[in-house]
Amino acid sequence: MKWFRDLSPNGRVVAATLATVIGMGSLGWASVPLYDLFCRVTGYGGTTVASASGAAEVLDRTVKVRFDASRERGMPWEFRPVQRQMEVRIGETHIAFYEATNPTDAPVAGTASFNVAPFAAGPHFVKIDCFCFEEQVLAPGETVSMPVTFYVDPAMVDDVEAQGVSEITLSYTFHVTDLPEDYAALAQDAPPRTN
Repeated sequence: MKWFRDLSPNGRVVAATLATVIGMGSLGWASVPLYDLFCRVTGYGGTTVASASGAAEVLDRTVKVRFDASRERGMPWEFRPVQRQMEVRIGETHIAFYEATNPTDAPVAGTASFNVAPFAAGPHFVKIDCFCFEEQVLAPGETVSMPVTFYVDPAMVDDVEAQGVSEITLSYTFHVTDLPEDYAALAQDAPPRTN
């Protein structure tokens, strides 16, 4: 740091201030992906866990899972859970369905954000497969059934914060995203619909 010592006192203040501004800007830029990673690893804030396979153990204890659906402002789709709730055995793999309809005259792309309530159940709600893992594109007037395959981890019964949980709510919110290039090109080339 010889160059820093060679600066005048005013130059040192400017260099230190500039380094602080750059450092704080870098932390601000990295905070969202770091927080997302933290939530996915720890389950903090109701973030769920993903797995490639089911649980190794199924318990006799059950928990009620409720399903919730919402849309961000400006998302034109109709979006709802097919079933509102189900009673599941802890550790047993289950599949639930959500349904989305695009009532517009143009293709619309969307991605789903999700969380689990109560937050203590987040690290124990494990998704094996989910429509929320990928962007969804619905053609004009198209309706799709979207599955989520999940289980509640048996480790929940040993977690001091989560062992008393008897109901879990899985919530999804769909957000509009930019159309993939191939869909955007099709949308521009399509003739206008007439009634």
